[in-house]
Amino acid sequence: MADMTITEVSQKYQISADTLRYYERIGLLPSIPRKKNGNRYFSEGMQHFLEMVICLRHSGVSVESLVEYVTLIQAGDTTLEARQALLEEQLELLQKKQHDLQRSIARLEHKISLYKSGEIKEDKSYFTDYKIIEDK
Repeated sequence: MADMTITEVSQKYQISADTLRYYERIGLLPSIPRKKNGNRYFSEGMQHFLEMVICLRHSGVSVESLVEYVTLIQAGDTTLEARQALLEEQLELLQKKQHDLQRSIARLEHKISLYKSGEIKEDKSYFTDYKIIEDK
């Protein structure tokens, strides 16, 4: 893996150059080295780091949590437990979202089945049946 320009990295990872600059500005990426002409270049190590960031973003980890995670990485191995805890917290959040999404899918499937069966015309309180108040 050779050094790459921001344009090449942008194309390779299908992420805009503006997003890469933003990630660097907020500390999500370590300071990206520059050539004498001022252009950023991404070394092999930087590309691997970026791959980790992109992977975690695609996994649903928020930018704010990623910034905290990167800060912990940069602090060294004394933060291994804190990094693990942060990722476990993110997993719990994703599992809750998954649960909520599955419940919404089930409700929509049920509603569609009411249309297909003709039961939609019956006078029912779907608000109560679906326990909407308990969705918190």
